[in-house]
Amino acid sequence: MPEPLQSDVAEQHPVDGAHPDRVIAALAARQYGVVARRQLLDAGMTHAMVRSRVGSRRLLVLHRGVYAVGHCRLRRDGHWLAAVLAAGPGAVLSHREAAALHALRPAERPSVDVTVAARRRLTGVQVHPVERLSPEDVTTVDGIPVTTVARTLVDLAATVPPWALRKALEEAERSHRLDVRAIEAVLARIRGRNGTGHARIQTALAELARTGTTVTRSRLEDRFLTLLAAHGLPRPSANVWTQGMEVDAAWPAARLAVELDGWDSHKTRDAFQRDRTRSNDLQTEGWTVLRFTHADVVHRPDETAARVGRMLRRQAATATG
Repeated sequence: MPEPLQSDVAEQHPVDGAHPDRVIAALAARQYGVVARRQLLDAGMTHAMVRSRVGSRRLLVLHRGVYAVGHCRLRRDGHWLAAVLAAGPGAVLSHREAAALHALRPAERPSVDVTVAARRRLTGVQVHPVERLSPEDVTTVDGIPVTTVARTLVDLAATVPPWALRKALEEAERSHRLDVRAIEAVLARIRGRNGTGHARIQTALAELARTGTTVTRSRLEDRFLTLLAAHGLPRPSANVWTQGMEVDAAWPAARLAVELDGWDSHKTRDAFQRDRTRSNDLQTEGWTVLRFTHADVVHRPDETAARVGRMLRRQAATATG
């Protein structure tokens, strides 16, 4: 009787107490249907076991040393993770696809951006080599190694048009993930290695601070109340129901209401229309309605306070006259 082939002998021994195919299935279940050769070897499989499954098409080659398990109809997350695995240890999703994973912009491209401390060529993958990728710039989202939001925005600045960068920054602000200090720390760490990206993101941040249309309602209300206190104006009732509708701030005795136009208030056309109808209804009932934006509250506080003060005095004079 002939001696069994070495690959056959390997198949007869479990890997870490489990059949090799169970090892593959467990990895694939955690990784969007993709596995890397090095992961299989680390789990105890042999090169012969891997070659056997590639030959039988149970493992389908996506990149050198990276496989889809059973079929290649992968979700975008599977293709992203496959690219990261193919780029080698320490690689992370970055730039445009990192922004998509962080939900800062839509995923629009078939190719994938990956950053790694090495130079590699991969089909369908744009590899961004760096001397060193700081641990502070790396996180994991849904099991995929990826650059942090701050590092992603800095990288994005060098690769997309200014309007696209602005939209990503606005989305980060809207979802409470825009950390200017973290961005500045990234810029300091990679100074001299980001080309035009440094200037672009600094310009975009300055523009965002100037126009400031993305601050949420609660934060804008806090700023407005602080502004009133600083100018010695009476504190209004906040988020109160008046004439069957809710207003951001109201002085009922003066029949004065203030509406604060932040991002959360008007992110749909229906919301925009409802607010206009509400203002009209209040004025029909004899109220005065003032509307202020983030720029009014933050960048023109003296003018805003003066306008509120004048209206309070006028209403008081009308009531006593």
